[in-house]
Amino acid sequence: MATRRLSPEERELWRRVVSDTAPLHPPAATASVPDPVVPEPPRIVDVPKSPRRRTAAPAEPPKVTLDLAPDPQDALRRESPLMDRRRFEQMRRGKLEPDARLDLHGMTLEAAHAALTGFVLSAHASDLRLLLVITGKGRAPDGGQWPQRHGILRHGVPHWLAAPPLASRVLDVVPAHQRHGGGGAYYVYLRRKR
Repeated sequence: MATRRLSPEERELWRRVVSDTAPLHPPAATASVPDPVVPEPPRIVDVPKSPRRRTAAPAEPPKVTLDLAPDPQDALRRESPLMDRRRFEQMRRGKLEPDARLDLHGMTLEAAHAALTGFVLSAHASDLRLLLVITGKGRAPDGGQWPQRHGILRHGVPHWLAAPPLASRVLDVVPAHQRHGGGGAYYVYLRRKR
């Protein structure tokens, strides 16, 4: 913070302002307090200067994007599958064709949640097994002042599938293969109808 000296007129004005003010908290009677110990200033030692090296101009710092939540697909990849291992590997590699698809692009959170719930319940009632839910990867943050989560639907879908009423009908959720949308889609493998 830069400081400047007050002009004589300003000093006179300040003196008049403070002359008739009383302290908010008057100082308490103080007992004799020993003078504070002032540490001895550090000694300066001459260090021989090394020859200067030519350095390139510093590069512009990399642009940092901050995602407020870890990628849900990383956590899904680490989970052990509950379904048949051979069928799981076929699904993960994109070898199985989904029985039905749902595209959530452009929907609000509430509309997407309602659409997903209706879609999964209807598919389960129809005894479908493999669903493809397309969320999109989400728009990159606009670089505003506050960090923003991007890919809200991509983050929300795994949580919605793991919560009632869908959790009892979903056997596995896996990130989709690149040919079915990659990081912007999920395979949802449903349990059999009872």
